[in-house]
Amino acid sequence: MEDKIRVLLTEEEVDAKIRALGEQISKDYEGKSVHLVCVLKGGVFFMCELAKRISVPVSMDFMSVSSYGNGTTSSGAVRIVKDLDEPLEGKNVLIVEDIIDSGNTLHYLVEILYKRKPESIKICTLLDKPQRRVADVHVDYVGFEIPDEFVVGYGLDYAQKYRNLPYIGVVEQ
Repeated sequence: MEDKIRVLLTEEEVDAKIRALGEQISKDYEGKSVHLVCVLKGGVFFMCELAKRISVPVSMDFMSVSSYGNGTTSSGAVRIVKDLDEPLEGKNVLIVEDIIDSGNTLHYLVEILYKRKPESIKICTLLDKPQRRVADVHVDYVGFEIPDEFVVGYGLDYAQKYRNLPYIGVVEQ
């Protein structure tokens, strides 16, 4: 049986917001370079589109951190599945996330990455659910604040399905 998906944010809305984020990041890092750290798998769609819209020199790396499994709520236990390939020392790091809800994963990640001596660490997320926050995480760039609904599309999945949707939708059950 197919799930019914309600559109929350259209492809055009998402594209316009990513363009605006890229412009702001470009201004903030003017005269510098930025090292994007993508949190796989969901963040890859967002990071690729964001990188195209940043006008300062960009480098990229990827890491996979798990706190969900195949469920719809965070298990709370965070583990690194794939670590970064490049050192961070002296780099302006921008962690790129698809969505932040509890903040547990990012809180853990920022703690670990600061030990690698970057010049700076900032966080950029396409979607934010601040009402679900339990960990203290400062998010520097937010695309959209969304309601507490389980969303899919644009990299976000439900048991590995729906990542390829060009919009953000809500699975109706």
